[in-house]
Amino acid sequence: MDNNDILIRLRYALEIKNKEMAEIFKLGGVEVTVPEVIQILTKSDDDYEDNDQIKCNNSMFDSFLNGFIISKRGKQEPKPGQFNTPEPVSPKSANVNNLLLKKVKIALALTTEDMLDIFDLAGIRVSKGELSALLRKEGHKNYKECGDKFARNFLKGLAIKYRG
Repeated sequence: MDNNDILIRLRYALEIKNKEMAEIFKLGGVEVTVPEVIQILTKSDDDYEDNDQIKCNNSMFDSFLNGFIISKRGKQEPKPGQFNTPEPVSPKSANVNNLLLKKVKIALALTTEDMLDIFDLAGIRVSKGELSALLRKEGHKNYKECGDKFARNFLKGLAIKYRG
């Protein structure tokens, strides 16, 4: 599952309009017009060479997620003496799924119980320990990479919860 596919599913699950998507990208520090958002949200057809899809790279995706947090929770002011240093995005695409879980959890102010309920709605059983491992920082001894199946089911559960 690529970043564009994740954005398409997230947009559907949370009923985000194209104009709102452009504003969220802007909050995250990436200037994207509404027509470009439409190109990002176009399903890719690998057989068709001349498609107009704009590929969403990891840093662009991270900027969207940061903008999503800001749009839902407001801009966080750094504490006195603290520098605002965003976490660097790893070029490995596997970590994008972990980033999705973490940042959507923050943006929607979801508790661990809420997250478990969302997975349950999608028909997948996840223990608190498994979820905790998915939400850990990469490099932690109990860190676990989030596979596409988990990410897909999380987005499916979000759609069920928010679209009813």
